[in-house]
Amino acid sequence: MQTIDTLINARWVIPVEPDGLTLEHHSIAVHGGKIVEVLPTKSTAKKYRATETVDLPHQALIPGLVNAHTHAAMTLFRGLADDLPLMDWLNHHIWPAEAKWVSEAFVRDGTELAIAEMLKSGTTCFSDMYFFPDVTARVCHDAGMRACVGLIMLDFPSAWAQNADEYLHKGLKLHDELRNSELVITAFAPHAPYTVSDAPLEKIRMYADELDIPVHMHVHETAHEVSEGQKQHGMRPLARLAKLGLLGPRLIAVHMTQLLPEEIKTLAQDNVSVAHCPESNLKLASGFCPVQALVQAGVNVALGTDGAASNNSLDMLEEMHIAALLAKGVSNDATAIPARTALRMATLNGAKALGLEARTGSLTAGKAADIAAIDLSAISSQPVYEPLSQIVYATTRNQVSDVWINGKHLLANYHLTGLDEAALRDKAVQWHDKIKTG
Repeated sequence: MQTIDTLINARWVIPVEPDGLTLEHHSIAVHGGKIVEVLPTKSTAKKYRATETVDLPHQALIPGLVNAHTHAAMTLFRGLADDLPLMDWLNHHIWPAEAKWVSEAFVRDGTELAIAEMLKSGTTCFSDMYFFPDVTARVCHDAGMRACVGLIMLDFPSAWAQNADEYLHKGLKLHDELRNSELVITAFAPHAPYTVSDAPLEKIRMYADELDIPVHMHVHETAHEVSEGQKQHGMRPLARLAKLGLLGPRLIAVHMTQLLPEEIKTLAQDNVSVAHCPESNLKLASGFCPVQALVQAGVNVALGTDGAASNNSLDMLEEMHIAALLAKGVSNDATAIPARTALRMATLNGAKALGLEARTGSLTAGKAADIAAIDLSAISSQPVYEPLSQIVYATTRNQVSDVWINGKHLLANYHLTGLDEAALRDKAVQWHDKIKTG
């Protein structure tokens, strides 16, 4: 018999690879932070001796969810400026608030709050774009959270850096510091085509090629962005990025609500990933990402929540639900984005966009034990004919009972094991009081 760290026995295991497979009465053997094997529960007694055994008789195990786009620290701006168009929201509310309040302490406390929310809703990895990425990386490391922190880039000064050269210098320094991290990787994160000029983007392309890391960027988020890009540069933003050499498998293009058929073909040919954020796009009335057409063309489509200031949650289960329904409504096709595809978008596709598909995104032997358990015994998810569909269409984040990252049990029987929820709540209230009173 082989001695292992953890044996998780569940009613169902949905590994994502192979696509659409559901295994009944199966277990996951975990050792050294990695998945050793997925096997029938009845076979485990003869094969493994576990230091810890976790029995989850009503749960389905899925890969930990991958949030492919967020601004974690903006949890502290949740609900600050609702029901406004994007540019009004940004120019007159969010950017002024950031100029006044963003600091190392703001990013630390906001990111801790975000991680707690994400863990309690089954997310085990997120791709961030915000100021003070060094603080975000440190918080993730301390919390045991997997993340891709964005090396932010803007043309204008912020609390993090004063100009493009300083953004780049600080970003490269952080990338170097995180080279050996087990949990935290980096991506270049130029904010958007309308906030970053050609010269910094050319430098980013050069360093991204040299370091082989992703480039994470808002692209074609609104019709206004596209029309302004055409006025200023004589071409659509996506064409400008192509001219600068940024279209390729490293690019994670976020939102993409304004796409022509020929642009979809280009994205597929260049192996660009798209991070679809349906709830934020709906709330800000930004437009509709043509998800069905992208998937049919072979584009890797991942899911993100965007920040809690524009969503207003970091709930990837809800994001899956909305993504699947919205795709059906927009395409007038009830078969568009079935449940298995929505789950893949929220797990393996997100990992692939971040260059992490060999490490996470599916419950496969050799990958990190990044696992979420969803309790399907609730009245609202009974009866269970098809667990995978039930997860996408009927469950809520309140049914996430357990979460492991790298084999570490960070949510156990609905309780966070490493973060103090009461303390996080108190800090959030303190920030609210400061920000509200100005």
